[in-house]
Amino acid sequence: MSKADAKPIRTLLFVPGTEEERLHRSVEHGADAVMIDLEEPRTPFPEAARDAARASVRAFLDSDRASGAGGAASPPRWFARVQPPATGQTLKDLRAVVGPTLTGILVPKVYGPEDIHRADALLTCTEAELGVEMGSTAIYPILETAQSLRLAYEIAVASQRVQYMGGAVSRFGDIHQAVGYTWTAEGRETLFLRSKVLIDARAAGIRYPISGMWGGDTDDIDGLRRWAGELRGLGYFGMMLGSPAHVPVVNEIFSPTPADVAFWQDLDRLASAAEAEAVDSGPILYGSRNQGEGHEVHLAHVGSARQNLAWARDLGLL
Repeated sequence: MSKADAKPIRTLLFVPGTEEERLHRSVEHGADAVMIDLEEPRTPFPEAARDAARASVRAFLDSDRASGAGGAASPPRWFARVQPPATGQTLKDLRAVVGPTLTGILVPKVYGPEDIHRADALLTCTEAELGVEMGSTAIYPILETAQSLRLAYEIAVASQRVQYMGGAVSRFGDIHQAVGYTWTAEGRETLFLRSKVLIDARAAGIRYPISGMWGGDTDDIDGLRRWAGELRGLGYFGMMLGSPAHVPVVNEIFSPTPADVAFWQDLDRLASAAEAEAVDSGPILYGSRNQGEGHEVHLAHVGSARQNLAWARDLGLL
């Protein structure tokens, strides 16, 4: 599995690994992916409770409900947030989640590439032990330390397994401690880190970066919509979510509209026709002259249109 194999995730919904009923219901929320939390699903989280959660999650991931077999509802992609390698406990969590239904793991509290190297090695051992195709489990580093924000590119290229990454945001969590900002609904205080990590991720070959959560009130749908719209405008293709109620809004914002798709198809057809003719018939024009740059079609415009059409296809819209 390589970075080029990654498919877009518009909504990555967090579900505690300790709550079996919520985990079963998560299949029905319409999220592209669900993150099962085995790192910090609750506080406190003693070892006996961890063992019980691991067993419950293992049973779920092995079930028809998780795989979609036996006529069950079409499932999301499954991820699991495990304890970081520095704890020495990662292997226990991996044995509870790695399997044919798991797309990848989220690695929290990353400091540098060495954390990804360790996670990669542990995954390889676990895949071999459990008879899973080696290299098939993705890694999604969570950048919530100042060191990881500084080394985002190096972290992204540390392993071919790193298929998803982005600028994590938290109102009052680990990344707040690391950076010291004061959260606002407008997000100016995190704009730099979200932009910086986005560029690092794209430079490392990550096709569909995912951003962090909306930190506002759950019922502030207008605020959520503004926040998600800004993330899409920056170049993100999805975001993490804490509430299933947010899934429809965020799926909508991180999907191209029919008008977008029609425009990209028009540019593709115009360029394809010109390429087929292979004659110098002058510039390719599209729409009104008032469109400025968009009126005269250039190779870069065609490349962008075709890249965006690939995104639409990966979402199943074409």
